[in-house]
Amino acid sequence: MPTERFQFTGEGGHQLAAALDKPDGAIQAYALFAHCFTCGKDVLAAKRIATALTARGIAVLRFDFTGLGSSEGDFANSTFTSNVADLVHAADHLRDTRQAPAILIGHSLGGAAILAAAGQIPDARAVVTIAAPSDPAHVTHFFKDRVEDIRTQGKIEVQLAGRPFHIKREFLDDIAEHGLMAHVAKLHKALLIMHSPTDDTVGIDNATNIFVAAKHPKSFVSLFGADHLLSNKRDSAYVADVIAAWAERYVEPLPAQPAAERGEVPRNVVVRETRAGKFQQTVTSGSHQMLADEPVAAGGEDSGPGPYDFVLAGLGACTSMTMRMYADRKSLPLDRVTVTLQHKKIHAEDCAECETRVGMLDQIDRVISIEGALDADQRKRLMEIADKCPVHRTLTSEIRIVTKAAE
Repeated sequence: MPTERFQFTGEGGHQLAAALDKPDGAIQAYALFAHCFTCGKDVLAAKRIATALTARGIAVLRFDFTGLGSSEGDFANSTFTSNVADLVHAADHLRDTRQAPAILIGHSLGGAAILAAAGQIPDARAVVTIAAPSDPAHVTHFFKDRVEDIRTQGKIEVQLAGRPFHIKREFLDDIAEHGLMAHVAKLHKALLIMHSPTDDTVGIDNATNIFVAAKHPKSFVSLFGADHLLSNKRDSAYVADVIAAWAERYVEPLPAQPAAERGEVPRNVVVRETRAGKFQQTVTSGSHQMLADEPVAAGGEDSGPGPYDFVLAGLGACTSMTMRMYADRKSLPLDRVTVTLQHKKIHAEDCAECETRVGMLDQIDRVISIEGALDADQRKRLMEIADKCPVHRTLTSEIRIVTKAAE
């Protein structure tokens, strides 16, 4: 996926490091992603979810909160309130430079921050939380044995995920003041809550609290078996798949580009590895995005049609379209055409009409169902027309494929 890296101004005037992951083709919607506590924009879960969402036409902005990753500022001076403000600034930057985010996604404490920020991002229509706490103060359990020291001394160093961070008394005071459920109750946006019942970092009861406080439309999806950080890439891919499918109901796709801006005809088909699976690919044709993969038995994840499935789909679609064009031109009472195809290998010696006599041949079996009040002659003519579709002719004629390395 193409990734554009840049900076924008966050709370307190600090420059925050951002990455905008974009689809190869047309952008259907923009999403804003908030990472987990003390994580960063390049944490595996964020990158994997962004990669999978771009395959479905959704551009994703992820950034490092103040004092984290490559962003400016001191983490010790940041608070939950400043994180929420950073999210609003990120949304403002997207709105000013591209398009406001229609989807807000937050992981862990980032999910709580997304819920608090959503009311300040009016363009957003869909909000997603992943393993989010229902109370920002939940993060204190990471350093619960040092809370009193922080209150007494004002600032101390704690170890979080094996790294040193300075926590101030102001941070504790700030998270204690946030009544997150009040924000949830007046969200007025579609809400998707995703949580694992086996999450031992943020318990499932947090998801229950958020769900009960929220008004409809609200949805819950169990991430059974997943850990808090979605360490298994299959869990991240599943999360992205669900988000993309769910958000379609609430998010209006961006207007398609005018034909003049989409490039010359014939348009390119771009196939690119997602690296989210052994064989998974994104297939982009103009404004359309699809996934290609192999079945599980072949080492893939069956997340999309296989290469030969696309070949059969092209032949089937062309067959049906050609028959429809002929029937409409001749005013035939054709109601519907259904084409069922299958590819297999056969022994050349078993094909009496084939020129090749040795080895194996490719055979495509095509079964055409014709619905409508047609007589026998009309049906016969439509079957003859099926063999005249351009893709059929291409597959049965000499094909020249020119391959060269990209510059």
